[in-house]
Amino acid sequence: MDFVSDGKGREQDIIDLFAASFTAAEGAAEGTLIAALVRDLLEGTPAGDLHVFLACEGLTIIGGAIFSRMRYDRDARRVFILSPMAVAPDRQGQGVGQALLRHALAVLRADGVAVALTYGDPDFYGRVGFAQISVAQAAAPFALRQPEGWLGQSLTDAPLAPLKGPAACVAALNNPDLW
Repeated sequence: MDFVSDGKGREQDIIDLFAASFTAAEGAAEGTLIAALVRDLLEGTPAGDLHVFLACEGLTIIGGAIFSRMRYDRDARRVFILSPMAVAPDRQGQGVGQALLRHALAVLRADGVAVALTYGDPDFYGRVGFAQISVAQAAAPFALRQPEGWLGQSLTDAPLAPLKGPAACVAALNNPDLW
């Protein structure tokens, strides 16, 4: 398995991976919703506000993790949120997602990102260093339907200190239906 930190020229393959993964796990409506989110992220997010990480075997993409910038208006730290992430249905449960996330978090850390957030399964994301946080520690852009899935981690040597100010996400995530 190889890791790639750029999806340029592979946008449709990336969208197809997310559509297939979310359709298999949660049904066609969710697959369509997440495919549209990925398209919006890839097409409409400024390059400096987006990191795309892929796990590949040869030319086949078997995993994808998309991180986009979050801003807190009274906090100078660089913050990125993982949303969404997918592993090809036939490759799930084989460590692809965890390996991909370890790689992605190391790249973000080396790039000076101070905090990584995500909104998902605490058991899965806890394996790569994410821990449950409250909206007092890091405000979310919208009300969380499942607050137990609000997760974060410091990518510095310091513990995760509360992020200051209200949160703002990139345009593609600025949809309350995603939260």
